[in-house]
Amino acid sequence: MKNLFYLASITLAEATIGVFVKLAGDAIPVFTLNCYRVGFAFLFLLATVPFIKRDFWEMDRDDIKPLFFIGLFIALQISLFNIAMTLAPIANVVIFWSVAPFFVFIFSWFFLKEKAKKTHILIFIIALVGILIAKPLRGTAYLGNAIALCSGLTYAAMVTYMRYEGRDESPSMVVWYMGVATLLLSPALLIFGPGEIFLMKSYPAIGLKLPIILWVMCLGVFSTGVAYLFISLVLQNISANAYSLVDIIVSPVIAAAFGYLVFNEIPSTSLIYGGILLLASGFWLTWDMQNRERS
Repeated sequence: MKNLFYLASITLAEATIGVFVKLAGDAIPVFTLNCYRVGFAFLFLLATVPFIKRDFWEMDRDDIKPLFFIGLFIALQISLFNIAMTLAPIANVVIFWSVAPFFVFIFSWFFLKEKAKKTHILIFIIALVGILIAKPLRGTAYLGNAIALCSGLTYAAMVTYMRYEGRDESPSMVVWYMGVATLLLSPALLIFGPGEIFLMKSYPAIGLKLPIILWVMCLGVFSTGVAYLFISLVLQNISANAYSLVDIIVSPVIAAAFGYLVFNEIPSTSLIYGGILLLASGFWLTWDMQNRERS
């Protein structure tokens, strides 16, 4: 039951990223928003993880190098994902980001020398057909689509590096990963300014006037801090591939639903058909890799 709660919370948290990025709008430069996102997540984790693991602050000298690079990957991936959300509909971003499992497989094959099977060729062909049908580089959202693909690639690079270094996403390490990401993105506050974080904006649909900082805090605390914390907890009980099987399919669907319900974003027919093939092939690849770990 606890794992189901974690998985449901993670799915919901990740699905709201695009909503809060778009609700923040132009009041805050996106590079500053990236910093706020990881900053609020870091503060949340710093306040909650000590109750889970009291010695979270202890680390060895060997942790410093992986800590820096994983924090760098998180900063890059989160920044690219946020930027993509400002340039494309939510459904586009989450669909094209879902190429991450394929890049993980490619990087693992190339850098970690993991063996491929004939089945994987078929899976990759299906994924490629899905991408071609979805037409990521056509239409007005082509730039956001391309950046979403790069975000998936960056996430895959981080996962591969973590496997290479033998690192995990334990609660204690997640705090410091986010702290490094915050430090690396902090120059944005000086370069682009803090933005109109206390601006009050009217929302006729709900009949309220709310401050922009509300969405920024939700993005950092709920969409990021809660998501990373619960991912670290659920991975203590289930395998990463088993978690990915749920995350690959459910999160994009819910995120796309939020895009439609909140912003009336309607995915194109080509994106729907291509996205179904891409998500299905990603699910198949992850399921196959999970079975290979068991054998």
